Amino acid sequence: MQHIAAGFISLPINLPGTTFNRAIRSAKQVKKEIEEIVKQRRIDLDQHASPGDENSRHHKADLLSKLLMGTYSDGQPIKDTDISNELNGLFIAAYDNVFITLCSIIMYLSEYPQVYDAVLKEQMEIADSKAHGELLCLEDIQKMKYLWSVACEVLRLEPPNPGTFREAISDFVYEGYLIPKGMKLYWSVYSTHKNLDYFPDPEKFDPSRFEGGGPAPYSYVPFGGGPRMCPGREYARFTMLVFLHNLVTRFKWKKVFPDEKMVMNPFPLPTKGLPVRLYPHHPSSSSSL
Repeated sequence: MQHIAAGFISLPINLPGTTFNRAIRSAKQVKKEIEEIVKQRRIDLDQHASPGDENSRHHKADLLSKLLMGTYSDGQPIKDTDISNELNGLFIAAYDNVFITLCSIIMYLSEYPQVYDAVLKEQMEIADSKAHGELLCLEDIQKMKYLWSVACEVLRLEPPNPGTFREAISDFVYEGYLIPKGMKLYWSVYSTHKNLDYFPDPEKFDPSRFEGGGPAPYSYVPFGGGPRMCPGREYARFTMLVFLHNLVTRFKWKKVFPDEKMVMNPFPLPTKGLPVRLYPHHPSSSSSL
């Protein structure tokens, strides 16, 4: 997936060894594997088509099965190739951005112990309110206000997507320059998030920026904004908060390489893979990950 994502912002030179060529080959491999999964799932659904079949009810609960049972606007079944293309795009968008952000959050929590302690306090209060073995629910997620403020500040400083392209829908003037309709524009998440007008001392890690009303509209855009805002925003929020809740309530950690940083390659990634040493809150032994 990383090779595919890197291909989005590479020079379109399809020669062996280039980033663009690796992206094309990786995309073909992933698409082939997804097509095999789609093909097998359709067979499974056909074999368990009985309304009373327990396996049938289980399969119908996931996204792939819903797509396989879906139709186009004209009522015709969705083709397997179109389903594969949809899933391919979903995996690319849902994988890189989430794991990159989790790496950044884990790194910041290891570097700011007072922030980690505040996160731990909030998450333990939620954990202690649950019965043994009881899973998190939506109400619990909504209580994770400080943890989400931490995640938002990390997304401000280390956005997984540095920016994207848009097209001007009308003529307009910006900073004295005429931007004609139809011109392709690149808007930078990094420069937006470091704007002194909205974020004083912009290089400082300060989760309190997101308390109360939070930043001004369109000054904070890790998920974009307006009608083109990323549809996976809530998925990313739920995924990260649930993972971090389970991590923080079980472990404290230290980076194996204390000076390790995130670098653009071409998206933010830890220079050494971010190995950490885990310390259970009720330790019998420590471990590395």
